[in-house]
Amino acid sequence: MSQFTNLINSFAGKRVMIVGDVMVDSYLWGVVDRISPEAPVPVVDVNHREERLGGAANVALNIKALGAEALLCSVIGDEPKGDVLLNVLEREGMISKGILRSPNRITTTKFRIIGNNSQLLRVDEEMTSDLDEADEMSYLELCQGFMRNESIDVMIMQDYNKGILTPNVIHSLIMMANDNHIPVVVDPKKKNFELYRDVDLFKPNLKELKEGLKIDFSQPDEDVLRDTVSLLMQKMNAGMAMVTLSEHGVFIASRKGSKTSHHLVPAHKRNIADVSGAGDTVVGVAALCLACGMPAETIAMVSNLAGGIVCEKVGVVPIDKPRLLAELAKLDEQ
Repeated sequence: MSQFTNLINSFAGKRVMIVGDVMVDSYLWGVVDRISPEAPVPVVDVNHREERLGGAANVALNIKALGAEALLCSVIGDEPKGDVLLNVLEREGMISKGILRSPNRITTTKFRIIGNNSQLLRVDEEMTSDLDEADEMSYLELCQGFMRNESIDVMIMQDYNKGILTPNVIHSLIMMANDNHIPVVVDPKKKNFELYRDVDLFKPNLKELKEGLKIDFSQPDEDVLRDTVSLLMQKMNAGMAMVTLSEHGVFIASRKGSKTSHHLVPAHKRNIADVSGAGDTVVGVAALCLACGMPAETIAMVSNLAGGIVCEKVGVVPIDKPRLLAELAKLDEQ
């Protein structure tokens, strides 16, 4: 077997705890062949409706698709859309014991209208305020129970600024994970960016990196990235930092003692159909590679490849494991 085949096979049996904002991705698929007489907008003749898992739930779906076990912990509303999310989890063969339902929340739902295989419109229905004190306490107890009672190989904190990962939740879960020697991987957003200290792998995209550090630069060349990511790691006390750069690939830095290594992994040429959910795939694959003890360059290479693969599909989809194995095999031959 190739080194990459061995790596992907080693994902089996890993147990990944995913905490953060889950959502329903609701799709209306159809055909456009005329413009509305009421306004200069296309008319979509709907021929298919579909609900998929989004946000942290899509990360969990990627983990499952790669053969590992996903333990998803989040808070959703006690309303019909919450029922939809639980039904989709069940359809995908995933457990829902880590999902807390609250009458004080609504379930984040993104409605996407697809015409002729192109996204025409997205409508978001969501609540972005932080959990209230009672829900926060219940959610923390739920997550901490998982850490105490389950054998966790790595924890992913997936933040979409929807209010589940409050400052208290972030601080408490990182502290407990560190105390229990559970590696922590973070996919941040601007609001709580600076709160994710003392983690093992911090994964912003380029926009989040600039916003989080309050800096700006035009071209993400390697020298600028090296200096910026070094500053990020120092500020956040992160063991590794990986920045996704869209068409420019992935930049990763890691440190051991006083020594820091840097790697820029270029993107592969692809026919991009939709970038939705690519970050979820990247963080899921990176977390599994980290749980398997892989070095930084391998983490970046494999997760970069996986993120590119899902961009060739319309809509939010998990990674196709056989396709990933096939493309990794090509890298082995080079």
